[in-house]
Amino acid sequence: MRYRNPVIPGFHPDPSICRVGSDYYLVTSTFEYFPGVPIFHSTDLVHWRQIGYCLTRDSQLPLKTAGSSGGIYAPTIRWRDGTFYMVVTNVSGMGHFYVTAQRAEGPWSDPILVRANGLPAEGIDPSLFFDDDGVVYFSCNAGMSTIDIETGSLRSDLKHVWTGSGGRYAEAPHLYKINGLYYYLLAEGGTEAGHMVTIARSVSPWGPYEACPHNPILTHRDRGEGSVQSTGHADLIEAHDGSWWAVFLATRVSAKYPNVHHLGRETFLAPVTWDSEGWPLIGNQGVVDLEMPAPSFMIASEQDQEATSCDDFDTDTLALPWNFRRNPNPGDWSLSERPGSLTLKCIPVTLNDAAPLAFVGRRQEHFRCRFSACIAFDPRTATEEAGLTVIMNEEHHYEIFVRGNDGGERTVAVRRRIGDLVAVVAEDLLGDGDVILSIDASPEEYHFGCKVRNGDQKTIASGATRYLSTEVAGGFTGAYIGMYATSNHHESTAFAHFDWAEYTFE
Repeated sequence: MRYRNPVIPGFHPDPSICRVGSDYYLVTSTFEYFPGVPIFHSTDLVHWRQIGYCLTRDSQLPLKTAGSSGGIYAPTIRWRDGTFYMVVTNVSGMGHFYVTAQRAEGPWSDPILVRANGLPAEGIDPSLFFDDDGVVYFSCNAGMSTIDIETGSLRSDLKHVWTGSGGRYAEAPHLYKINGLYYYLLAEGGTEAGHMVTIARSVSPWGPYEACPHNPILTHRDRGEGSVQSTGHADLIEAHDGSWWAVFLATRVSAKYPNVHHLGRETFLAPVTWDSEGWPLIGNQGVVDLEMPAPSFMIASEQDQEATSCDDFDTDTLALPWNFRRNPNPGDWSLSERPGSLTLKCIPVTLNDAAPLAFVGRRQEHFRCRFSACIAFDPRTATEEAGLTVIMNEEHHYEIFVRGNDGGERTVAVRRRIGDLVAVVAEDLLGDGDVILSIDASPEEYHFGCKVRNGDQKTIASGATRYLSTEVAGGFTGAYIGMYATSNHHESTAFAHFDWAEYTFE
């Protein structure tokens, strides 16, 4: 059997994995999105199901002042003696911290802050290693120390034990003990086209470390012809059958735009082989493909989730795929204001502002997909608007929306923001009643459409996907697609009601 990469598509970077018996748990970075750090479960390393989030409370995850690509960086998940530990960095406040749980679904504890001499420890990309003698090691890109796991206090200053093979931005360290030796895994080269994974080993966690003669053990640098790019930031796992695997981030590019990616850095899986000298190699001599030989214990079933995901908003809580940009204000959204609908308030904050929005969205996970929603909205002023957006950050987004005009009529419009260039590129009058808005994506373009109930579907405008790519927009996230409302820096009491939202893909 074979499986398809990515095993978790869309913006799911910096994966980390642990195993409990024959159950596997995986977490990824979330940056400015809330809730934070989704946790997934699998029994075969290929089929993953989200079971919750590690950070669900404002006290665990303060993000109100986080800029785009701020917030949560590079979590690590480990399990020891019946307890899960998830350690992570909030670069917009709190620094390194970890939370614990007895069940991966949660609830997860309040944060335990990592401190060195009473001050926040330096660095990003933290990891924990529990040695056989009970000593716990904390490592990050600023070095390694032992840690009091009950209090979060480091027992010594951070010390670099191995700085890599010479690539820039040596980061994402993980320490393992395998066959009596300590292995120190790093990401190097930056999380772009030069990304790579390197490894070294020692008889002591403190070194000296011997670098693997085959470094890098994973990289797609200088392989511009492939659809998979930027492989790196890995975590190793021994499966319950004794085989070894790596999860890591990579990006997918389209044939037309082979130098940019807009879906974000995604979670990939590859087998790990060990040579006669005890050195690992990921994939096929450090290279991976969109299709790979499957684990022997893979479940023989369709890998993709259902091709249609429709939410009627008829529950008390939002479904797991939905996220906010930063911590939402409670009065800005509701599932009870109009039962059976998601209600968003027209607040002064806009998509251009680095502040909590009236926004609920999900990752774009597929090159070819359609996102549509039915909106009931009667704007009273020309500044009140609500609709759908596909967004990378405050300076790079598209939206199709309903708003009023000076004549008291409703219109549907499409706006593009690409850096400093902001323009409404199309606008049509709307009749009365609910409106179905849609965003149709191909690898190269977004098409924005609408129809009034029982009316004809029509496309209003389009825009290139490349303008939402990391290479154009910057940052570390990926395209989000969702619903929003705003009064464009004016006070308002208007609300928009979304009766349903649907995501379909090919």
